[in-house]
Amino acid sequence: MKVTVIGSGYVGLVAGACFAETGNDVVCADHDAGKIAGLREGILPIYEPGLDALVERNAAAGRLAFTTDLGAAIRHGDVVFIAVGTPPGEDGSADLQHVIAVAGTIGRHLDRFKVVVTKSTVPVGTAAKVREALRAESDADVAVASNPEFLKEGAAIDDFMKPDRVVLGVDDPRAEQLLRDLYAPYVRSGAPILFMDIPSAEVTKYAANAMLATRISFMNQVADLCERVGADVFSVRQGIGSDSRIGNAFLFPGPGYGGSCFPKDVKALVHTARQAGMVPTLWEAVEEVNARQKQLVFGKLVAALGDVRGRTVAVWGLAFKAGTDDMRESPAVELVHALLGAGATVQAHDPQAMTVAAALWGDRVRLADEPYAALAGADALCVMTEWLVYRNPDFARIRDALTTPVVIDGRNLYDPRRMADLGFRHATIGRSTA
Repeated sequence: MKVTVIGSGYVGLVAGACFAETGNDVVCADHDAGKIAGLREGILPIYEPGLDALVERNAAAGRLAFTTDLGAAIRHGDVVFIAVGTPPGEDGSADLQHVIAVAGTIGRHLDRFKVVVTKSTVPVGTAAKVREALRAESDADVAVASNPEFLKEGAAIDDFMKPDRVVLGVDDPRAEQLLRDLYAPYVRSGAPILFMDIPSAEVTKYAANAMLATRISFMNQVADLCERVGADVFSVRQGIGSDSRIGNAFLFPGPGYGGSCFPKDVKALVHTARQAGMVPTLWEAVEEVNARQKQLVFGKLVAALGDVRGRTVAVWGLAFKAGTDDMRESPAVELVHALLGAGATVQAHDPQAMTVAAALWGDRVRLADEPYAALAGADALCVMTEWLVYRNPDFARIRDALTTPVVIDGRNLYDPRRMADLGFRHATIGRSTA
């Protein structure tokens, strides 16, 4: 099948490469000439495990091409996916200007029946706006569909190739058949393709992310309670996670959720609910808990060191999670800004996010090329991302490098009793040393 993906960011690039991997003829289009030039040379604008090899293999086979010529790309595709950004506005709403602009461009280049699919995360009602933008430019035969993505950064290739489910909002039987055929290779193991009305598909994406964000905020509040009453959140997590109605996923306490999805999607859902006349108390509370949680590590550090002005703090992990270089809404970013604002010196390391960090902070943060280099002369270590390289470090080397043996373990990577035996002042999120 001939497939076009407009937008070569995280979602668009993963989708394009994975569609090509199953034999489709895919063109990825983007206005950013620098990004397209890099992709043609095999230089990816993001880090995602396995994506570079996937892009290289399918480009070499002629199944995956990159262009800035949107008109030619649109004419190429039987199915055209819109995968451009929807950044949050000041009121929390999703900014749809790029989605609608692309829809207008598609309308000007319709040359035969096509299915236009919103792949970007968009609020309910967006497909109707896309349809209006198409019709404003052309009276050609076209179908509109919604296909929200459920990719986890760091595991996006597996999520796309072996999905839990594929959600498709359609109102045209021709679109349903084309999309059923396109996604058939990915559901051979029995995962369902869930066809539904378009508004339901649009709500499903936000509802899924809000549920996961809620679980994270819930567990972070449980961790707060555990600290106050002397319980251990690991034991509590096992106790509730063993209930088949609850399960273990997304019940790990930490420094708050971040990334490109949960923060903006919860905000957008709150905005949509308010617009619909609701009072979204639960989702507002999820945001409030997360905002407080992002301040927790800094508070624990101040409790351990006192005034941090003039102190040097090492930070391990800058990406919002392991497996990505994405620092958007990362709790580590908030910590670093708090430290800088309080007059501390920050020395940081991350296995993948150093280029992003350098662009964000310049010389305001000392970036180390390996973890232990970030410890030199530091008064404390804050662990903010659960990268494997941080999980079983040389503790004697850490203790010798730090001027005071303080470790703020924002991801609960280390056993409290072992850390106490090694002579560390070790702060966790909801864990007990008893």
